[in-house]
Parts: sequence; structure tokens; C-alpha cells
Amino acid sequence: MPYYVFKITQPTPIIKNLDFQQAFETFKEAKTFSRAMRAELPLNGAISVKMVHAANQLQAEELLQEKREETVVKEWEK
Repeated sequence: MPYYVFKITQPTPIIKNLDFQQAFETFKEAKTFSRAMRAELPLNGAISVKMVHAANQLQAEELLQEKREETVVKEWEK
């Protein structure tokens, strides 16, 4: 399964705009590319770069679009 790299903009909390950048066969290549892209972005920008491991590009987009539950912070973890 390849690694897919996306540039993500989120104009509202509900909407995510995914911009596919490139697919890689190895983790190391994808990680290097993602880090290089993040280094080019402004620090306070609303753009993020995500890498996801999926069977195909459609599954990768679905994984990035799904709403994840917030983790419950226990009292001793604060």
C-alpha cells in the first residue's frame, strides 16, 4: 500500500479541502517529502500537510475527511 501526501486547507471546522500532492511506495520518501513541504509553509498559516497510508487515493481522502472523536483527558493526565 502506498503513502499519499495531501495539502489540507480548512476554511471552516466542517469543510476540509484536500489537495493531492504525490504518492510514494516507501515511508521514508513520503516522510522526507512531507517535511520539505511543511518547511516551505508559513508558521501561522492555515495550511497543513498530511501523509496517510491507504490502499488507494480514494480511501486516503476518506480517512482524512472523517471526523475523529476528541480524546478524553483523564484527571491525572492534565
